Amino acid sequence: MTHATDLPRLAERAGRDLEDADPLDILSWAAETFGPRFCVTSSMEDAVVAHLASRVIPGVDVVFLDTGYHFPETIGTRDAVAAVLDVNVITLTPRQTVAEQDAEYGPKLHDRDPDLCCALRKVKPLEEGLTAYDAWATGLRRDESPTRAGTPVVGWDARRRKVKVSPIARWTQDDVDTYITEHAVLTNPLLMDGYTSVGCAPCTRRVLAGDDARAGRWAGFGKTECGLH
Repeated sequence: MTHATDLPRLAERAGRDLEDADPLDILSWAAETFGPRFCVTSSMEDAVVAHLASRVIPGVDVVFLDTGYHFPETIGTRDAVAAVLDVNVITLTPRQTVAEQDAEYGPKLHDRDPDLCCALRKVKPLEEGLTAYDAWATGLRRDESPTRAGTPVVGWDARRRKVKVSPIARWTQDDVDTYITEHAVLTNPLLMDGYTSVGCAPCTRRVLAGDDARAGRWAGFGKTECGLH
């Protein structure tokens, strides 16, 4: 097993070596390198990375954050992924329910301070949930937004001190769509209803023609990421 102090150097080297690798090869490297201390995180917008990982790591942990604000379609996608794929879905929840958070911070914190709401309901639970792992896979892609254009296929998350694997970072939306069609991959029904990026219901809207894929998130705020990435 790789020593923790070697992880940053390992991630940097793998990011270079695997830049042009197929997503399945990137995931195979992660499985060989980290074993059970590797997981996949999924927002349940689609099951592409979970599906890819299940092909090379049967029974892989797929970590999902249930913020308490998800669309019913997102919860349904999670349940379908758990039922259909050879994965182990693990649901993380914040320390406070929505009602408890409302009591402490006031209702609709997401409208007044979305950064704090994301920190309480996403960032903190994920950090706690990832303590059992040295590395995790995300579905980040470079073409999703300018803030993601430099995403490495393997990188080092200095804040969490873990290796972050983004096996489809180089894929385009066309690549994703092709994979979904070829493998009948589960997708969130909202993607067929005008949404191109699916997050918490209060902070997600349908996109307009010409918008980038994440324009429907936190519309009206100078915010493009929840803090997870």
